Amino acid sequence: MKLKVCGMREAQNIEALKDLKPDYMGFIFWEPSKRYCHKVPKNIPNHIQKVGVFVDSTLEEIENVISSHNLQAVQLHGTETPALCEALFMQTQVIKAFQIGPDFDFSSLIDYKKHCHYFLFDTQGPLPGGNGTTFDWSVLKNYTLDHPFFLSGGIGLNSIEKINEIRRVGLPIHALDINSKFEVVPGLKNIDDIKLFKEKLAL
Repeated sequence: MKLKVCGMREAQNIEALKDLKPDYMGFIFWEPSKRYCHKVPKNIPNHIQKVGVFVDSTLEEIENVISSHNLQAVQLHGTETPALCEALFMQTQVIKAFQIGPDFDFSSLIDYKKHCHYFLFDTQGPLPGGNGTTFDWSVLKNYTLDHPFFLSGGIGLNSIEKINEIRRVGLPIHALDINSKFEVVPGLKNIDDIKLFKEKLAL
């Protein structure tokens, strides 16, 4: 299981996180976000994949950001269509996010499957992401596709036991996506807490 740290923005904080070697580092390009990123440092090593997070941006806008910041993946957090995912699929890794509530219909993902490298399951809330709460992971028993996904939504140090439990179920969890529960303030991560999280889960 891999680790993605999202909502990065501050240069010194990014530099410190690099030493922990997360698999993915996420940068939010949705302007209303408290974690909106203006610039991605150029010295992030290739083994850390740079993910741009978008909410209902146009194909042209996303392509421009991919090119400007040399992104290796895009995370789509809005109402993006399978057609948009398909257009991006041949250019970069596509992670399509879905807000999960108690009645989420996982069959709605079938049309996306062949156009996305990964899904991302986040908590249903007022914002497209970063709501800081965890959805009821028991609903994942209804996920019968074999398509790998990122698990997101309010994951923190107090989630470790629950993560170990869901690991044993055998779901195709590709990565954990952490953000707000490891922040000092929005956009600034507690590096020591992330290090402890990685060590306890052997990520």
